[in-house]
Amino acid sequence: MKRHFRVWRGDSSGGDLEDFDVEVNDGEVVLDIIHRLQATEAPDLACRWNCKAGKCGSCSMEINGMPRLGCMTRMSTFTAAETITITPLRTFPVIRDLVTDVSFNYEKARETPAFAPPAGVAPGQYRMQQIDVERSQEFRKCIECYLCQNTCHVVRDHEENKEAFSGPRFFIRAAELDMHPLDDRTDRKQYAQQSQGLGFCNITKCCTEVCPEHIKITDNAIIPMKERVVDRRYDPLVRLGRKIFRRDQLESEGALPSQRTARVTAETPSGRRLPEAPAVGPDGRLDISELAAPSQGGLSPFGEDLTFPLPPEQVTYHHPEPDPTLPQSEPPATGGSKS
Repeated sequence: MKRHFRVWRGDSSGGDLEDFDVEVNDGEVVLDIIHRLQATEAPDLACRWNCKAGKCGSCSMEINGMPRLGCMTRMSTFTAAETITITPLRTFPVIRDLVTDVSFNYEKARETPAFAPPAGVAPGQYRMQQIDVERSQEFRKCIECYLCQNTCHVVRDHEENKEAFSGPRFFIRAAELDMHPLDDRTDRKQYAQQSQGLGFCNITKCCTEVCPEHIKITDNAIIPMKERVVDRRYDPLVRLGRKIFRRDQLESEGALPSQRTARVTAETPSGRRLPEAPAVGPDGRLDISELAAPSQGGLSPFGEDLTFPLPPEQVTYHHPEPDPTLPQSEPPATGGSKS
């Protein structure tokens, strides 16, 4: 029976959807229909493909708005009356018809530091426990179809983020190498935070939903990587120890810890930076909510190079005035001891 298709035709200068009625047989996939279109009605239709077995990732496209592999999307998943719309990947520049320029991903791959074997260990002498192999084996299933890159709204909806954001495909690469027991680099977490834009990811799991290899990109790679970044930068015990040490430094330089309104930005003779207290108003409160304050109450786990997108002067929130009809709580007594 014939089914109705709408296929995007055009190039970098523009294009539009064209309508086709194509014969569909039992057991066929969308890539079969594209091949039939090329053979019968549109011989100049451009489409990238290679293995037709879901292992090369070449035939990535958007089918009814969902990023999918053409060779893994069966026609039986659509109803008989449904129109199937086939468009190129939206995140990357169109070359022609269904073929897009995915060189952005190759650039990010070159920027990612490669595996660094430990010094003095020759190939063939590597030894790993099976549990270590299994932890990273899932990420090795990636076929680089870039569907996760295409559906990630950080780059899909914001072209300006592409320079600073590597995307989920390379977050799983960073996570794989960071947990590899034989990788000799110790700056994987810093690189993910500072150069790959890990802090921009808000773990919506859209990348996991479209992965044809069913890699748990968010749960097994991005979230653990974020946690390791936080552990390194924001461990509560380590931060408590730093606070105790810095308090001693403050006392030795004459800055009292109780002076919360003063912005202490000096450095100790050893080069260690002293803590900065958030600016507060006469009533002892922050001017606005802590997240949008000019200086956050706590250190950002992803570094101070990321700024909150909302400028403080654009925030219209004000603390509510106290209700005079309600009893006011007495301030706690100080200087006494419990009996």
